[in-house]
Amino acid sequence: MPDRMQNAAEKALELARKAGAQDAWVTVSRSRNVNHEYRDGKLEKVKDATSRELSISLYVDGRYSAHSTTDLREQTLGAFIGNAVALTRALQADPWRRITPPELFKGRADKDLQLMDPAIRDLDGEQRLAWCRELDQRVRGDRRLISASCGLYDGNSRSLSLSSNGFQGEKRSTSIWLGADLTYRDQGDRRASGAFYPGTRRLADLPSIEAIARTARSRVEERLGVTKGPSLKGPMVVDARAAGRLLSSLVKPASARAFQQQRSFWKGQLGKRMFSEKLSLVDDPLVVRGLGSRLYDSEGIAARPLTLVDKGVVKNIYVDTYYGRKLKMPPTTGSSSNLLLKPGSQSLKELLAAAGEGVYVTSWLGGNADNTTGEFSLGLRGHMIRQGRIAEPVGEMNVTGNLRELFQGLVAVGNDPWPYSSLRTPSLMFDGVSFSGA
Repeated sequence: MPDRMQNAAEKALELARKAGAQDAWVTVSRSRNVNHEYRDGKLEKVKDATSRELSISLYVDGRYSAHSTTDLREQTLGAFIGNAVALTRALQADPWRRITPPELFKGRADKDLQLMDPAIRDLDGEQRLAWCRELDQRVRGDRRLISASCGLYDGNSRSLSLSSNGFQGEKRSTSIWLGADLTYRDQGDRRASGAFYPGTRRLADLPSIEAIARTARSRVEERLGVTKGPSLKGPMVVDARAAGRLLSSLVKPASARAFQQQRSFWKGQLGKRMFSEKLSLVDDPLVVRGLGSRLYDSEGIAARPLTLVDKGVVKNIYVDTYYGRKLKMPPTTGSSSNLLLKPGSQSLKELLAAAGEGVYVTSWLGGNADNTTGEFSLGLRGHMIRQGRIAEPVGEMNVTGNLRELFQGLVAVGNDPWPYSSLRTPSLMFDGVSFSGA
């Protein structure tokens, strides 16, 4: 059977050359995403969307542009690409923008990352509905329940890329997310809410429906009786499921683009100790079944683990080919994949005991971080830590400070990396953190 995606990519390259492009990069993709949502015992929403797209990057007489279309018919591609090449010629020349050098394609891992699961790809509507219905039933039965929303989200995709200078790559993947969001009646007219939505590449890695329901119920129950937290300065333990937000904010400015634009507090720190020796970060695109795994990045650079921080010392940043040329830095990769924070040996219970008195953060509410200075302010939900144990739930609190200083104050790392994200972060313990509340 003819491969329409392969044929469309090859045809687009051919047409780009005929129209006068010196180089071109074509990616053809197809994806299907299915959503089922239950609310208060009834099916509320079903969405089944399939999309396809052809995108092409053109390099014409020292100029560059990128274009996309959803019409892959051969009879329309000629006019689309011809117009795109003509538009590119009208742009200002950019000597830094060139196609990825083919030597960066070499060394691609010969490894099955197990990103495609036929059990997800071949799911039918009846099975999806049955799981939603079962989860809905399992989160019910508590007289305090006000509302329950359950959802199943699954998708499968395929992308194929070809370049005029010899790149060829294909990726197939699936993912599935199943969870519940619950609201309970609290004291008086107050309410408490909690949710659990795990997601994986393979169906076998997803927790059981019973486990998902149990976790969702426990998360809303732990919010009952919440009070406004106090203002203080002291230890902060961040649960593994919430630690990824901090890590994401920390590494966002760790890129050649941010360096070149003078918008990174990492600038000038390569080779220097910037954080606590407890912090070691590796971007690893080769994690089997990882949500961010890949054999090559969007530029075709062969994927390999990249150490960003080793025991507090900055070793590398994300460098794409464009900003790498501008800064005269060798390319690493232009974007993150799976970001792994090296776990420690202590359990969450041991981190709490070591903290003694402080705040245990379970989730974040809004907030922002400045890439240039590292200053941040985040709203939080969590609990007080008293005598080394989880105490009363608190809210209406903010934690403020500087990300560089915060991670200099990282004093302990847990042994419990969160598995349902491309940010594999364990629980973290910081010292000297400023909180504002009542």
